[in-house]
Amino acid sequence: MNWGAKIVVVYIVFIAGILFMVFKSSSEKSDLVTTDYYAKELKYQEKIDEMNRVSALSTEVDIVIKDNVLTVLFPKDFAGKKLTGDAVLYCPSDEKKDLRNSFSLQDEPLKISIPAKNRGLHELHLSWKEGGVTYYFEKKIFI
Repeated sequence: MNWGAKIVVVYIVFIAGILFMVFKSSSEKSDLVTTDYYAKELKYQEKIDEMNRVSALSTEVDIVIKDNVLTVLFPKDFAGKKLTGDAVLYCPSDEKKDLRNSFSLQDEPLKISIPAKNRGLHELHLSWKEGGVTYYFEKKIFI
């Protein structure tokens, strides 16, 4: 085999590699974190204020995971008060594993049942209201 044929073989292998990479990259899924990210960005200062309110509480929001149940214990600041809000268990890698729960409770922990298939890294996003004041808490957890 002469050097001209070797150059042709190298070019063919290079082109095949490029075509393989194009095929693999086009079949890769790319979910956006959220579809309305611009509108959420404009309201982010409100989230910062809500997170600061949570930081000012006497104790942190406590999270316990046991037997496929995520339990959220609110600080004692809310004893005897009615809390209403939403809990989102967000999975960055797969939007099908996201869980959304609305809640209304008083003097009890929030319990979220987690399906067995929901393993891996998640973010817990809690937003609740008490007496006209809104709070927001988020934490990364590994299930």
